[in-house]
Formats: sequence, structure tokens, C-alpha cells
Amino acid sequence: MTTRHRNKGREEQARETQPPALIAYHVSERGEKSYWTRIGAAWDHEDAKGMTLQLDLVPANGGRIVLRQKLEDEE
Repeated sequence: MTTRHRNKGREEQARETQPPALIAYHVSERGEKSYWTRIGAAWDHEDAKGMTLQLDLVPANGGRIVLRQKLEDEE
């Protein structure tokens, strides 16, 4: 196994056991209303010099991606 594959496994394990630092939302505007859809999450790197963003859905219709702190009542 290469070092790259070993490191990738460790990153995935850390994400599975550590709650995300931020939640990713796609925000679309329709008239005066904004619609927020959760599309992923972000985890801090151990060295605190970056984050890993995992998107479960990539918006194709424009809009913007917003990263926000997770609300306490969210799972």
C-alpha cells in the first residue's frame, strides 16, 4: 500500500469520528426568498491550516455555497 492510500484512509477515519466544523449549504434565490439546501460538510485539518470540504451534491444551477457552523439541534 502506498503512503498516499494510507493517509487517505486516516483522513476518512478522522472525518467519520469527528463532527464537522462547518456545514455546506447551497443557497438559491427565487424572487425575494432564499432556499438553503444542505449539500455537505467541512472538517478542520489536524494542523489547523486548512479544511477538507466534502460535497454530497454539486449544484448545477448557479446560486452560491455557504459554510456555516452546525446548529446545536442538528444531527
